[in-house]
Amino acid sequence: MGIDVKSKEILSNIKSADPEFVLKTIEKIRESGNNLILRELIDLLHNTKYIEIKKNILNLLSELKNKESVPVLIDAIKNEQYTNECKDLIACCWQNGLCYNEYLPFFIDLVIHEEFLNAFEAFTVIDNMCGKIEEDVIELEMVKINDAIENCDRQKVY
Repeated sequence: MGIDVKSKEILSNIKSADPEFVLKTIEKIRESGNNLILRELIDLLHNTKYIEIKKNILNLLSELKNKESVPVLIDAIKNEQYTNECKDLIACCWQNGLCYNEYLPFFIDLVIHEEFLNAFEAFTVIDNMCGKIEEDVIELEMVKINDAIENCDRQKVY
């Protein structure tokens, strides 16, 4: 799949050294973004030193409505390169209201194994899931949760 001219221009623009120009470009992405651009935005979130750019990227990610964005966010959360952004990326998942049901085991693992703030955000994603989850998935995850409760600190047991 090739990349269209507008996407190439956006990708080039978000790499600008001019923070104001980057902020204007992020606003344009709200109107016409795609998954390749999302990956670059997450990379920019990681690499930029400008708080306003970080804030604008997180706002955009928390307002996503394209269900094809879900795997992009999940991949970023899994990527150790983005450890410092992990809590914010997880929070974007519950804020944008997209469906993460198929990733229930992933979010349960985050609740069990991550530090408290990341775990809390992952719990919020789970709490906001709606729709049908397969019974066998629920049963497997309940076993995992019950096993983990025995070894968790009091704060996480909740």
